[in-house]
Amino acid sequence: MELMIESERLLLSLPEARLAPAALDFHLRNADHLAPWSPPRPAGFGTLAFWNEYVDKSQIAFLQGSVVRLWMREKSEPEQIIGSVGFSQIVRGPFCNAVLGYQIDQTFEGKGLMSEALRRGIKYVFAEQKLHRINANYRPENVRSGRLLARLGFHTDGFAPSYLFIDGNWRDHIQTSLINDAFRPEWLITS
Repeated sequence: MELMIESERLLLSLPEARLAPAALDFHLRNADHLAPWSPPRPAGFGTLAFWNEYVDKSQIAFLQGSVVRLWMREKSEPEQIIGSVGFSQIVRGPFCNAVLGYQIDQTFEGKGLMSEALRRGIKYVFAEQKLHRINANYRPENVRSGRLLARLGFHTDGFAPSYLFIDGNWRDHIQTSLINDAFRPEWLITS
């Protein structure tokens, strides 16, 4: 199964087996960088076997319509994963909603790549997955993430105390959402 979304500088694709070693490499080299923003890692997270299984599970979830996980690569270095964008907990029917998550390699921060990737990913899930709303939550101390979501048009919906277990404790989060203004009611019937 293949899904390739291109932007000016990036390739966004569903996880695939040939890139499992690159995914492992991404997570190993960014372990400390991502730790303050990530939930506890499952057993085997630092093994190739885990990432091969992740590919299989991601493809099944995509086919079932419950998740869209995209690995980010630069067009100039297509074999290296530099981040990911995920739309999970996709619910159809009258909700038509997903939860957004994203991460980027520490050496690629501040170059506008995540903004570029999210713009393309959001365009895809709104137009092709026919979603009405995307929720994105971030820790208040993650100022960069808050600014990024605001630039993308996400609006603050509220504050959730002790929302997720992250970095060894229950952490507060700011809840945001983005509405698909082009959503058509007839999509409810076809979704």
